Amino acid sequence: MINDGLPALRDIIDEFDLRAKKSLGQNFLLDMNITRKIARLANARPGQAFVEIGPGPGGLTRALLMEGVDQLTVIERDQRLQPVLEQIKNHYPQALSIMMQDALTIDWNSFEKPFEIVANLPYNIGTQLLTDWLEMDWPLPFSRLTLMFQEEVAERIVAPTRTKAYGRLSVLANWRCETEIVYRLPKEAFTPPPKISSAVVSLTPKQELDFTPSPEAFRKVTAAAFGQRRKMLRASLKPLGVEVTTLLDHLNIDPTARAETLEYQDFCRIALAVQELGAV
Repeated sequence: MINDGLPALRDIIDEFDLRAKKSLGQNFLLDMNITRKIARLANARPGQAFVEIGPGPGGLTRALLMEGVDQLTVIERDQRLQPVLEQIKNHYPQALSIMMQDALTIDWNSFEKPFEIVANLPYNIGTQLLTDWLEMDWPLPFSRLTLMFQEEVAERIVAPTRTKAYGRLSVLANWRCETEIVYRLPKEAFTPPPKISSAVVSLTPKQELDFTPSPEAFRKVTAAAFGQRRKMLRASLKPLGVEVTTLLDHLNIDPTARAETLEYQDFCRIALAVQELGAV
């Protein structure tokens, strides 16, 4: 039995009459054995600043603190959960800070660097948050992300070329980070159980980028390429307003190829070329 001196998570849910809200993408993880494992996968430790998004009733929060984290900021928009988080803060007064805000409105550059993010992300904003983080100015302000997603999203993040899951998110994530699925969870681990299983993904920013197009140029190129992924590049990239076939020939990229066959390096090269032409 795991005991940190605080009430069991299910007792807290009953005491505060907490029910996961579908509108907020909430699925609570109540098994402290699992949250402790995730905390260890994130290398939770003292002396390193951590940020958690969507702590819910605090299962992962408590696991991180039990693993020794002494600089933890939790960000939660659901005001119902403030008294629960305050209860944890009273138990760890020096280690825990609470921000009752929407994570989508946070200025991530305001945090002392480098920080690490660990989260069972709300399903309805997880992909958007990850994209926002990965498109920040280089170098990225965080040193590691350990994030839980629906399994299909996790598969998209780590997907190799020529697979159904490969897309804009795969390209963006692997351009800037080393990615790996480190843990898979059955849907029954959550309350309420979601329709599909989940997985934890580790993303570690690279020491250096081999290509440095602007995030805007990269975004426009990948949006065009994957927006019509069944089309050849010579057709899908036409909205960029450049002579596509000439540009691709110059880069030694087959104009008849489709987006899912290109590596992230190819998209970087295209984005840099488009950027140099002033098309973005």
